[in-house]
Amino acid sequence: MSEKKKDSDWSVSEIQAAVDTYLKMLELELAGHPFNKAHENRVLRASALPTRTKSSVEFRMQNISSVLATMDRQPIKGYPPAKNVGPKVEHWIRDALADRGVQPGNPTVPTADEETLERRAAALQKLEFKEPPKGIKKPKKAENSRTVFVRDPGVRAWVRNEANGHCEGCGEPAPFHKFDLPFLEVHHVKPLADKGSDQITNAVALCPNCHRRCHHSNDREAFTEKLYQRVKRLVAE
Repeated sequence: MSEKKKDSDWSVSEIQAAVDTYLKMLELELAGHPFNKAHENRVLRASALPTRTKSSVEFRMQNISSVLATMDRQPIKGYPPAKNVGPKVEHWIRDALADRGVQPGNPTVPTADEETLERRAAALQKLEFKEPPKGIKKPKKAENSRTVFVRDPGVRAWVRNEANGHCEGCGEPAPFHKFDLPFLEVHHVKPLADKGSDQITNAVALCPNCHRRCHHSNDREAFTEKLYQRVKRLVAE
């Protein structure tokens, strides 16, 4: 049996074959149809990628998820984005996606979907803000089985960047990282349900504990007043 190649040796044609299989699975997932990742992995290795291992193909699929996430495109849920995609591999994946009609989305577009909002905010956090986002003064309700509001991913990204990895309520560092960024939850001081705005003057970046405190603690009103004193950009609405 021939020796298995290293991941760094992947060719353009191999990347293209992996992208083709990935997009086929993604199309099925978005349409709500079942598919078997392990089966598709075997088929791919039995045809276009005979020198690759199961784990190597799995990791390459995660690379494709990572590139799609940076393009503001929905990746396959079962393939979490891999960290540290090599620049050459990322370039080839982007080219293969573009050749197949997959173009970058716009991460600045407001959305009511929490998963999409989080992905777009993370993408924007890694860009340079020339000025604070305008946000949405009167967020609109979206059609859903529960009440949700359309929000600006730029506001979420900007507020988190201003917090610089520390909770604006207690001052402690973010408890963990997500998308390679310190994770803080963005809280609207005047709730959107009470006609609060989705603007930086009504939003703070909090650790999960302080966020719950704002909603559920006995001293939530007093704690909210302290936020107005502590975070100078806040404006009471």
